[in-house]
Amino acid sequence: MKTHTPAGGLRGLRWPALTAALTAALTAGVIGLGGVVAADTGQGTSTVPGASAPKTPAGRWAATPVPVEKGDLTAVAALGRDKVWAVGYRLIGNSGGEPVALRWDGSAWKEESKLPAGTWPQALSVGSESDIWAAGSGTAHWDGTTWTRHALAADASGGRVAPDALARSSDGTVWAVGRAVPMSVKNGVPSIQSWNGTAWQAHTLPEVGKGELTALTVVAPDDIWAVGSSFATGATPQRALVLHWDGTAWKQVDAPAGPAGEHRWFGAVTATKSGAVWAVGGRLSADGVERPFTARWNGERFTAVAAPKVADGRLRAVSQSTDGTVWAAGGKGAVSVLLRWDAGDRRWEREADPALQVRGFTTVPGSRALWTVGIAKEGDMVPSVARLTP
Repeated sequence: MKTHTPAGGLRGLRWPALTAALTAALTAGVIGLGGVVAADTGQGTSTVPGASAPKTPAGRWAATPVPVEKGDLTAVAALGRDKVWAVGYRLIGNSGGEPVALRWDGSAWKEESKLPAGTWPQALSVGSESDIWAAGSGTAHWDGTTWTRHALAADASGGRVAPDALARSSDGTVWAVGRAVPMSVKNGVPSIQSWNGTAWQAHTLPEVGKGELTALTVVAPDDIWAVGSSFATGATPQRALVLHWDGTAWKQVDAPAGPAGEHRWFGAVTATKSGAVWAVGGRLSADGVERPFTARWNGERFTAVAAPKVADGRLRAVSQSTDGTVWAAGGKGAVSVLLRWDAGDRRWEREADPALQVRGFTTVPGSRALWTVGIAKEGDMVPSVARLTP
């Protein structure tokens, strides 16, 4: 049986010319776009049909030039119309590169800073202009002037900790989820750490076997969700994984199981104002094709919700625009996909294709605009950014 390890960010890409450190960082990295509040769509949890083709686009994507000619942009986050940040890296020659942070000032993208060497950011959390966290190969914090690296706490497994996503709670705590890798990625185990203002602290998790966490969302300091996957074994397929923090301990929550032999995973999660939670990702059926997978929590359980059957349409992000619309974005290789939750018809609809290989995606507070970052579908590692304004 073919197995699958969820790919987010740059996992699965290989460039032999890069240094071993860069290759390791890319192998470890995923998109971290959890922690964005989605729209309140009520309490119903029944499975609903999915659309199979795009309807009239909700808007038009417009490419915006960036000051990086070759490389990748891996994550994006916004505070407002003229306060948007993106992180990634610039490739230099054939043997290395440098991590960078860009900022949109309302009219253009500019390079605000270079992150510490070797950080290779894959996730981003922006609290303010002087309080930004990036994570990838370790973590780093921006105070408005300088980036400072902060070592993650040692994991009980003894493995190297690779953070995949960041989020922060209203009490100022920053959370990082990912995996600890004792020997190789396939032996990784889920990892969660929190920043107490001085240092990262590792959390004790329930025994869920080998796997990883790829996203999280914070409803309140005592109500946090983390999602990812439990890796396949010889007897069982890969399964979607959900953990919940109640302020005292992390506990596992059941995720919808698929048909016999189908692999499932979550790549992003977000909470609604009513307390419902959306988790999105992908599923790999016996025909060997990856398709979107979405599920919704109604306060009691997660229920699968049908999504358009887009081949290679794995979902990597879920978010809410100011008007309350829930969006999910993703894709694989040359396929990119944007879905919109139609609360009236209670179904996912395909929308305008971002036309780039999606790494990161965000909505913008106070605006209906959407941003997505990644690399162009054409060319050799050409960073690309696009904005949709409905």
